[in-house]
Amino acid sequence: MYNGNTVGVVVPAYNEQGFVGEVIDSVPDFVDRIYVVDDCSTDGTWREIRRHAEKVNHSATRLEVSPTLADGGLDFSERVVPIRHETNRGVGGAIKTGYRRAYDDGMDVTAVVAGDGQMDPDLLDRLVDPIVERKADYAKGTRLLDPEFREGMPAFRLFGNRLLSGLTKIASGYWRTTDPQNGYTAISHRALEELDVESLYDDYGFANELLVRLNCHGMTVADVAIPAIYGDEESTIRYRSFVPKLSWLLLTNFLHRQRTQLVESGGWVTSLGYALGAVGLLAAVVAGLLAGLGAFAALVVAGLVSLAVGAYSDRTSGDALELRVTDADE
Repeated sequence: MYNGNTVGVVVPAYNEQGFVGEVIDSVPDFVDRIYVVDDCSTDGTWREIRRHAEKVNHSATRLEVSPTLADGGLDFSERVVPIRHETNRGVGGAIKTGYRRAYDDGMDVTAVVAGDGQMDPDLLDRLVDPIVERKADYAKGTRLLDPEFREGMPAFRLFGNRLLSGLTKIASGYWRTTDPQNGYTAISHRALEELDVESLYDDYGFANELLVRLNCHGMTVADVAIPAIYGDEESTIRYRSFVPKLSWLLLTNFLHRQRTQLVESGGWVTSLGYALGAVGLLAAVVAGLLAGLGAFAALVVAGLVSLAVGAYSDRTSGDALELRVTDADE
């Protein structure tokens, strides 16, 4: 337990042989349950998970490992719970499986630590703190708040990260939140109870869509400065398909958030500003083709002003739902 709260950790893993075992071994002692989800790996990941799970469970003064359950997990008495998907569902699908098990087990806080070894388990308490202190419903790591942490990121990743940060800010309404692809997170039991987690995207856009849904429920998000560890692991993201899919996902989620917040909270200024801006820019394209440069420029300006009004209203209305945690805050 951690300050009177039960803590679970979900470890999604796909072809992480050589990494996932060390992740399991290094999870802090205050974690009550570790849900390691093998997303139908094609290498030796599952064997490595079982081997390290057995070692950890045995070292926790349990002499016999319980038989596996039908879904591949171990009995509730075990600290490490190996779970294996029969088909590959994507990282989001693996996290959802772990979330569901942690929720059913009554974990007060559930964190996610990737199976590739890029997340330092010794810093897990920094993510858990905002949840147990009731300051936030969801905490996520970010490498962009601290210049020293950004230095470790390859230039291509940094550019893509900033681009996705901007798009996710607009879609989610969390305008100060950065590094949306960072999977080092923690979420409260209350948030898992209120969110329809099963309906979320199964692949790498899971974290982005989750932010949108959190805002729709008025939940506070903490951005926690945490460095990444880059080693010999290889990313499985295929950017040619990932970027178009994520862009469409963010657009549909942005529209969903506008509709939800307009109906539930009457945020008509934000929605109207965005709508008029979109109409203005679309009309500018038509005017540019039919009426010339003057009409095009005027409609572009009008559209941009409307978008700015919508964005300003959106940002100011959501400021209270964001929290930043850096070394200076501790």
